[in-house]
Amino acid sequence: MCDINFDQIKTASQRIAGIVHRTPVLHNHYFNERLNCHAHFKCENFQKTGSFKYRGASNAILSLESHLAAKGVITHSSGNHGQALALAARHKQIRSTIVMPTTASASKRQATADYGANIVPCGPTLASRESTTAKSLAETGATMVHPYNDPAVIAGQGSAAMELVEEVGELDMILAPVGGGGLLSGIAIAISAICADVKVVGVEPAGADDAFQSMKAGTKVAIEQPQTVADGLLPSLGNLPYRCIERHVDQIVTVTDDAIVDAMRTIWQRMKIVIEPSAAVPVAALITNKIEVANKRVGIILTGGNIDLDKLPWVQA
Repeated sequence: MCDINFDQIKTASQRIAGIVHRTPVLHNHYFNERLNCHAHFKCENFQKTGSFKYRGASNAILSLESHLAAKGVITHSSGNHGQALALAARHKQIRSTIVMPTTASASKRQATADYGANIVPCGPTLASRESTTAKSLAETGATMVHPYNDPAVIAGQGSAAMELVEEVGELDMILAPVGGGGLLSGIAIAISAICADVKVVGVEPAGADDAFQSMKAGTKVAIEQPQTVADGLLPSLGNLPYRCIERHVDQIVTVTDDAIVDAMRTIWQRMKIVIEPSAAVPVAALITNKIEVANKRVGIILTGGNIDLDKLPWVQA
């Protein structure tokens, strides 16, 4: 059973109002004509720190009791969540420690430091992340704010779906990428309460498809070495998000890395906005006809725009 309800998402939305950006919803004639639908792009790439992660991080920190906040917060992250938590902690004027793998991009590491975090390096494996974080927790007494396996984080992410529906009205379908599952589970809980007839679809890279496999198997499946250009979706599906997704998400589909890169480039060219590969994943599902959307009102969460401009994926290809 999912441990999060819509009341928690409504409370989170009220708590972070005025702190997070109410991001714009864009429309584009090219996509509407190509897909024969009405597409509504919720642009979390314009969110503070460049991704939706600031919603969950802010809600988690603002939910802390004062005696816990005084000891600071800690997490492990290769990028977006670390940046978000660092800025949210600075806003609250508390300490943040971010355990970052040595393989994290230099631009994300620098941004996290610029937001005021103490960065602790670790190896590129999940085991190294967790052991380094555990050591730092013991040394600092800080509160762990997990990137996605945290009720307050999930509730904060769900606020994006509330804003989308408030702005554009009823939808037939909403699509979001899935990695650890915090965003998709928050969106699904919110949508199921606001307008239960809306189909909620998660989209995942084919090389990191543990959520797809889990839904198919009826039990959580782990992938040893996920591989995808969408590095924000490499984390394994969390236990808490899995329970929420299992109950509230209608379908999960997968897309190839080639389709992700093509979708990302198309968004840059046609909408004139910068998105990262993870944000392009649901767009790739639409372009490759993984979902039937003809004559439907479709919401798409563009999750972020943090990318190393010296390593654009189509240049690497």
